[in-house]
Amino acid sequence: QVTLQESGPGLVKPSETLSLTCTVSGGAINTDPYYWSWIRQAPGKGPEWIGVLGYTGVTYYSPTLTSRSSISRDTSKNQFTLELTSVAPEDSAVYYCTRRTTTWAEDYWGQGTQVTVAS
Repeated sequence: QVTLQESGPGLVKPSETLSLTCTVSGGAINTDPYYWSWIRQAPGKGPEWIGVLGYTGVTYYSPTLTSRSSISRDTSKNQFTLELTSVAPEDSAVYYCTRRTTTWAEDYWGQGTQVTVAS
């Protein structure tokens, strides 16, 4: 059984950098053939894919967020981290980390963490 747990601040000020960490249990993040994603959902909106980390360390990002997004990993802790720079109130959402299969579908989700951007 794979479990994912997001952690990070619940409140971030505008223009600051949001940093969220996902801790994975039950499967190594550098194991073929899985990918590890960040997805967010704002109130009243559908899920928005932010980016993905491959088991080799390669990363891909949504075109709309690529200039502000960065995903890194710490394989010794089995964690991966999202950094989103220059946040604004519209970045307020529930942020989820997920495992993604080779069919590009999510098969495991974290419980999600609420992030609010406000001064």
